[in-house]
Amino acid sequence: MIDENSNPLAEPAPSPGSAHETIPAATPAHDLPQSLGETMPEPHLESTNPAAALPDVPLTSSPVNSPASIRLAVSVLSDVGRVRTNNEDACGYDEPHGIYVVCDGMGGMASGEVASAMAVTTILETFARSAPSTVPVSARLLQAITTANTDVWEKGQVGVNKGMGTTAVVAARDGERLIVGNVGDSRAYILQDDQCIQLTVDHSYLNELIRNGTIKIEDAQHVDLQGMESVITRAVGVSADIEPDFFSIELKPGSAILLATDGLTRYLLQDEIASILRASTMETACANLISVAKQRGGQDNITCLLLVALPA
Repeated sequence: MIDENSNPLAEPAPSPGSAHETIPAATPAHDLPQSLGETMPEPHLESTNPAAALPDVPLTSSPVNSPASIRLAVSVLSDVGRVRTNNEDACGYDEPHGIYVVCDGMGGMASGEVASAMAVTTILETFARSAPSTVPVSARLLQAITTANTDVWEKGQVGVNKGMGTTAVVAARDGERLIVGNVGDSRAYILQDDQCIQLTVDHSYLNELIRNGTIKIEDAQHVDLQGMESVITRAVGVSADIEPDFFSIELKPGSAILLATDGLTRYLLQDEIASILRASTMETACANLISVAKQRGGQDNITCLLLVALPA
């Protein structure tokens, strides 16, 4: 288990939301080719500096392995919050290759920033390099996360970065479906058919207690965790091996998918997220979510990446 209290910038665990609903899991393949093809165009890396307003976002398509019936619009925003002086979140996306990433770094000094930025860059670049192959998207996503884990782990063995790590939640386009992978407690939600569902399951000490039946989810907010609130059980770069979870969802016109760090999800339940998204435009959605999180405390960095499926 990873105790985020072991560094001066430790972050508390998010408050639990509503009960998780089971989503059919994608089956990642583990045998990947040695060669990942030619160098691909540079991915789009989002600044993690506090932003005063949501930037204009072009509503362009994500053509990877997909028919022309759906395009994905993307909007992203990251904010330092009201307490921190630096932003250890990182996010980025590569629309031509259909991959979107949010990470929340941890570690002393600036190590959290190093870990999250490295993970985002490695995941985007590794996934893009594998595009010319016929390897399934789920397997390419597994390789991208595994490669990021190796890079962060190796850099975190020495010097000021020793012990650093990061969460990761990643979405990859696979035709009319989206494959979501996660490590840690950054989350993915889907708003579809008038329902908001948390896709991912936090890799946290609290959730382990829920999963093994020690406590009930309806009692989770009232349990005394005796200092274990900030413990997560998996993270990128904290060990040589990694075990992401994967989920697969069908994309329908009007579906919204939100990737977010716990700086947002500790303050908003999924029904509240749904209400804010329904009342927002594509251009204001992330800013509106972040505004509420800051009004309720904003003790951590806050990052949102919103995808909306639209008719082509």
